[in-house]
Amino acid sequence: MTRHAEDGALARWLMRTLSVHREELRGLLAAFALLFLIWTAYSLLRPVRETMGITSGVSRLPLLFWATFLCTLAIQPLFGSLATRLRRAALLPVLYGFFAANLLGFHAWFHLQADHTWIARAFFVWLSVVNLFWLSVFWSFMADIFSREQSHRLFGFIAAGTSLGGLAGPLLTATLAGVLGTLNLLLVAAVLLLAAIPLVRLLDTWTAGMAGAGGADALEGRPLGGNPFAGFAQVFASPVMAGIAVFVFLLTWVSTLLYLEQQALVDRLLPDPDAQTQLFGWIDFGVQAASLLIQMILLGQLTRRFPLAALIVVVPALMVAGYLWLATNPVLWAIVGTMIVRRVGEYSIMRPCREMLFTSVPRAMKYKAKNVIDTLVYRAGDAVSGSAHAALVAAGITTSGIFVLAAGISALWGWSALAAARRHESAQSMAGVPAGADR
Repeated sequence: MTRHAEDGALARWLMRTLSVHREELRGLLAAFALLFLIWTAYSLLRPVRETMGITSGVSRLPLLFWATFLCTLAIQPLFGSLATRLRRAALLPVLYGFFAANLLGFHAWFHLQADHTWIARAFFVWLSVVNLFWLSVFWSFMADIFSREQSHRLFGFIAAGTSLGGLAGPLLTATLAGVLGTLNLLLVAAVLLLAAIPLVRLLDTWTAGMAGAGGADALEGRPLGGNPFAGFAQVFASPVMAGIAVFVFLLTWVSTLLYLEQQALVDRLLPDPDAQTQLFGWIDFGVQAASLLIQMILLGQLTRRFPLAALIVVVPALMVAGYLWLATNPVLWAIVGTMIVRRVGEYSIMRPCREMLFTSVPRAMKYKAKNVIDTLVYRAGDAVSGSAHAALVAAGITTSGIFVLAAGISALWGWSALAAARRHESAQSMAGVPAGADR
């Protein structure tokens, strides 16, 4: 029997559809499973966070965004210190173990205090901070162990772990909430985070094996060293990183303005918290199902046929059209539909393309500067755009007027995305790195 005949059906499909090499299969599937576990944990908690945000008062959401930004700012140097001192194989397990312990702490707090108002606010801020760290550190790891050429073939399939996790999370919530109770879902999420840790070690071992076989550079598992605050300077020192930072900052404006308008309409039209949670659950389900199909079937084909610069402007163009449409149809179903298009586009196209940009930068930037962009810059954008939205509402700007402004911001977002992609391609050309060998 030939080696090819011994491969399972999934392996044959991956090798045929995504041009996966046989020696990459183990790493690809482990990466997919790791992302699936951490995003299932988040998806269990996301509908609860949305309801808690409304419970705290929609008018207070900009304040919660600022609280999220300040907490992210406080945590960033701590992450930089860990990234400086810990090996790659230890960094992710320490972080995921710490966040699992946080969930146990919230579980105890909910049971010890009868008034949940401040706990709800604290949980909203905490989850808004840590979900970015969960994802940012994961993708730093991916940019570290996969080459640029591999990222174009494999990142779409790996990103499908978010969509499958986004489907599994609400399903687990619906199945287990009535049996275990809502608060005990925090324990389930903690278990999922802990279950992800062995996969980190498996991936690090696989990378070392690939290095021994002539693949990745084995030195890349070492601690980064350097200054824990270096990530802040790196963002401004590199044109590639600065371009990505502008791109991410504008992304938050596009999403936050739409999110706040959605929350205001839901609060007005669906006063029942259970109905709100149900709506958010259905939105999440639709987003993840559509994203999963694109990530697993289409994106790998698209990245091989079209340049990154062409793919990365698709979603901004759709949002320009979507916001202009909303300016004439500012109703709940239209806003929800546009929100679904935005999130599907971000998860299935923008996020994988965005992560490909980081494969062209030095290893230290993949962890330090990247994390500053993914967390601090992202939450700064949330805070500033949230306050700007509140100021526009206070000034009497209509919903339609806000949507026209958002269309203009979406156009700027598209321009920044195109510029970031072109800088990435230029950096690769100047480095003279052959496809498949850049690390």
